[in-house]
Amino acid sequence: MTHPLQVVQAFDRAVIAEIAVDDAAALEARLATASRMLRDRDAWLKPHQRSAVLLRTAGLLQARQGHFARLIAQEGGKPLADATVEVIRAVDGLRNAAEAIRTFAGREIPMGLTPASEGRWAFTTKEPIGVVAAISAFNHPLNLIVHQVAPAIAVGCPVIVKPAAVTPLSCLGLVDLLREAGLDEAWCQTFITDDNALAERLATDPRVAFLSFIGSAKVGWYLRSRLPAGTRCALEHGGAAPVIVDRSAPLDAIIEPIVKGGYYHAGQVCVSTQRIFVHADIADGFIERLAARVQALRVGDPLLGHTEMGPLIAPREADRVLSWTDEAVSAGAKIVGGGRLSETTLAPAVLLDPPTEAKVSQLEIFGPVTCVYGYRDLDQAIDAANALPFAFQASVFSSDIAPAMRAARRLDASTVLVNDHTAFRTDWMPFAGRRQSGYGVGGIPYSMEDMSQDKMVVLRYEG
Repeated sequence: MTHPLQVVQAFDRAVIAEIAVDDAAALEARLATASRMLRDRDAWLKPHQRSAVLLRTAGLLQARQGHFARLIAQEGGKPLADATVEVIRAVDGLRNAAEAIRTFAGREIPMGLTPASEGRWAFTTKEPIGVVAAISAFNHPLNLIVHQVAPAIAVGCPVIVKPAAVTPLSCLGLVDLLREAGLDEAWCQTFITDDNALAERLATDPRVAFLSFIGSAKVGWYLRSRLPAGTRCALEHGGAAPVIVDRSAPLDAIIEPIVKGGYYHAGQVCVSTQRIFVHADIADGFIERLAARVQALRVGDPLLGHTEMGPLIAPREADRVLSWTDEAVSAGAKIVGGGRLSETTLAPAVLLDPPTEAKVSQLEIFGPVTCVYGYRDLDQAIDAANALPFAFQASVFSSDIAPAMRAARRLDASTVLVNDHTAFRTDWMPFAGRRQSGYGVGGIPYSMEDMSQDKMVVLRYEG
């Protein structure tokens, strides 16, 4: 007999809900239903129907903004103010997907360019790629689901979504809204499990045409290696986002965005600011200001409106982050702040000059820790920023255009932010990890392209 899944608050581990989990038989039923809907072309939703569902869902979500923000804060531990922003982004993402349908189209393919191609008219149309399996992460339990589900609905793909086992409630709530908005259950089904083997079966089933995976690189690359021939995928992993602070950067203006980038959601973001390279001429002043602001962060219960930083998702993650910082300090790094406040809550920390071989310098911390390194030569800082086997977003802070543009050109990143933190994102911009950090491009319109395929029609005519 399958035991229910217990969902707890990240902050105090109090039980929020117990929900039923799905077994292998349920997975088979979901896959069979989705496959059947795809084969029945007469049942495919028209563009206006898909658009209407997404817009109605956006309206319903907006009306329940407070409920969903509280749910995000409870199950994920994100401070209420940031959770509210996540809901607002999710509303916009749904509307973005609906609006993108208006311009989601094929194109004319030129004919008559050779004698053999005369008398033909050719064009492409868009079709859904097939069944989409979406496996999501805990850190944005509503908005990531929107990133994966809304594009699938927009292009007409049946989608089966598996939220993170620790944060399933926001996903279930969104899917309920989709159904309230008029979407038939078969077009968007949830699969709830904490069984990794079942999740792998979902991802690698030959009836799945596209896998959308958000999570660890180890799991993502493994799943890609197991995909059947013809199955496409998009993988969104993490990194150790670098920031370069040029000596011309105005210190009083840059501390707030850097702290936001490093400690937003306790650093549990795939593009959290982690490695900060500061010119030696301004390093002392920068460290003084950064340390003061980090130590002033209001840390605690995410349900309190004044909280700026909440807990980590689980006690084992707090244990891991502490062990990594302890290792760095033992190897010679200096630490400002840090320490344990509760089972899952850590005080934010700044590590000064940790060794390059320390875990905090080599791997994604995914916790409330930033590392500061001094530099003299800009190109050396760029080389250090580029030295890891993953790359995602990066930043440079400068009042001088020359070093800013040199860094922007030379940083190995899919996005370089100038005078802004590494965690900035809008949901219609391309969002992609390079190297070990991911595969494919995220963002609502880009995912719509991934989840569709072109069909070309060639008409031969006389006269």
